[in-house]
Amino acid sequence: MRRNIAIALTAATLIAGTIAAPSAFAGTSTAQAYSCHYSVSGGNAYAGYYSGNTVIPSSGGVSSAGIEAQCLLKRAKFDPGTIDGVFGPRSQAAAKRFQTLMNDAFGYNTAIDGIVGQETWPALRWYAEYNA
Repeated sequence: MRRNIAIALTAATLIAGTIAAPSAFAGTSTAQAYSCHYSVSGGNAYAGYYSGNTVIPSSGGVSSAGIEAQCLLKRAKFDPGTIDGVFGPRSQAAAKRFQTLMNDAFGYNTAIDGIVGQETWPALRWYAEYNA
C-alpha cells in the first residue's frame, strides 16, 4: 500500500513539474520582441528559430515557428507587427497578403487563409530570400 502511494505521489510530482515548467520562450507576462538573424541556404531564407516546413505557428502562444514566420514575412515586406512569436490577427493578415501575391503573381494555388503551413512555408522561405 505504501509503495503504491509513493509511486502515485512520484508520478503526480513529475506531472505537476512538467505542467508548471516554463517553455523555452516563457518569461514575463508582457510581450517580448525577438530579433531576426537571417541566413540563406539552398535559395531559402531562415531566421534562426525554426528550419522546417510543417509546423503551423500558434495564435494562442509564443512558438519558434511563429517567430520564424513573422521574421520571414517582415523580410519579405509583409508587416506582421511585433516579432513576438504569437501568430495573431496582424500576422495572419500579413500571411494572407503574401498568399494572395503568390497565387496572383506566381501561379500558386495556396489557400488564402493566413495559415503558414506546408504549402506556404516553402514559398515564404523562397520569396523572403529573393525579395528582401
